[in-house]
Amino acid sequence: MKFVRGEYVMKDFNFKIPQDIIFGKGCLSKLPEILKEVGCDSVYLISDPGLKSVGVVDKVEKIITEAGVNYTDFLDVQPNPTIDIVQAALEKYKASGAKCVVALGGGSPMDVAKSVGILATYGGKVTDYVGRGKVPGPTIPLIAIPTTAGTGSEVTASSVITDAETNYKMAVISYNIIPSYALIDPEMIMTLPASVAASCGVDAFIHALEAYVSKAANPFTDAMAEKAMEMIGGNIRRFVASRDDEEAACNMMLGSTLAGIAFAWAQLGNVHAMSHPVSGFFHVAHGVANSILLPTILDYNALADKGRYRVIYNYITNGKKADDSFTPDMLGDAFRKLNQELGIPLTLAEVGVTEDKIPEMAVDAMKSGNVLVNPRQTNIKDVEMLYKKALG
Repeated sequence: MKFVRGEYVMKDFNFKIPQDIIFGKGCLSKLPEILKEVGCDSVYLISDPGLKSVGVVDKVEKIITEAGVNYTDFLDVQPNPTIDIVQAALEKYKASGAKCVVALGGGSPMDVAKSVGILATYGGKVTDYVGRGKVPGPTIPLIAIPTTAGTGSEVTASSVITDAETNYKMAVISYNIIPSYALIDPEMIMTLPASVAASCGVDAFIHALEAYVSKAANPFTDAMAEKAMEMIGGNIRRFVASRDDEEAACNMMLGSTLAGIAFAWAQLGNVHAMSHPVSGFFHVAHGVANSILLPTILDYNALADKGRYRVIYNYITNGKKADDSFTPDMLGDAFRKLNQELGIPLTLAEVGVTEDKIPEMAVDAMKSGNVLVNPRQTNIKDVEMLYKKALG
């Protein structure tokens, strides 16, 4: 697909939604129905210690137990999960006798669950499947329950795992690993800390934004991306201000899912290509890294804008519409202002990134397929320059 005078010249594309998505406040209670539908009488629950400490894991385990289903849990998932964590989760899964996996949490538990599903079904190592389309077929049934409005991992075709020896964040990409079911319950995000709500919320908007300006965009992904930007942009300030705002929580949760669907098919861009090395080398939370990088990369991509920056601007500026004075460079400034309002750091230096690692991070960023669909062509020197600008 390409633009001529601001309009699409249509080319062939394809899409599918190969899963059941259930949305609604309190829909977590439908988990037993799903387990029965997939014929699962023994569950492997993958989550993290933070969700255990606040009682979310206990809530899900109680629902499973009351349904008369056995379960084994794996709660050792950490942010930016490593190959070793996947291996540990896999070994416990094999010993459990479970017939399906429930992934509870943000992107990290879901990434681990997807990789466990691959290895339990086909064997080998995570590194055997890095890249696009290397998973030969369906994996064990996976039910995803997101607890953040951010990653969209419940509907995406990727599993991102860190090689701790090289700090490289590897991506396994296959439509065979999209979860069989996604339970989208806004109640799960209504007790988030403000800082998590902020960075995850901006990350979700970035998923929609990068899908929208991607060279791989099509009318289907545009529809998902625009609705996601409308829902997130119109509610992120309210939600960060008050996580118990039910309307805002519903919009953020569904918006995040729609953004995930958009980028599952249109891919992303330089923001995500460059944020993964930041997380890999400096253990910066994924949403924070994306939020910091976004304004700098928007400035860089402005030269390639074909009218879409104005649309994005109107979704994020809290009701202030672009007038005839709008220029593409205004979009980056709008996100700098949003980050400041939400309490997100403005520079990479603020989160501990140092200039000496930029050459290595740039090499890793260029390995991402997302660079290829970024609206402005990018080489390794461009990436190094962008890192230095974002460093502040």
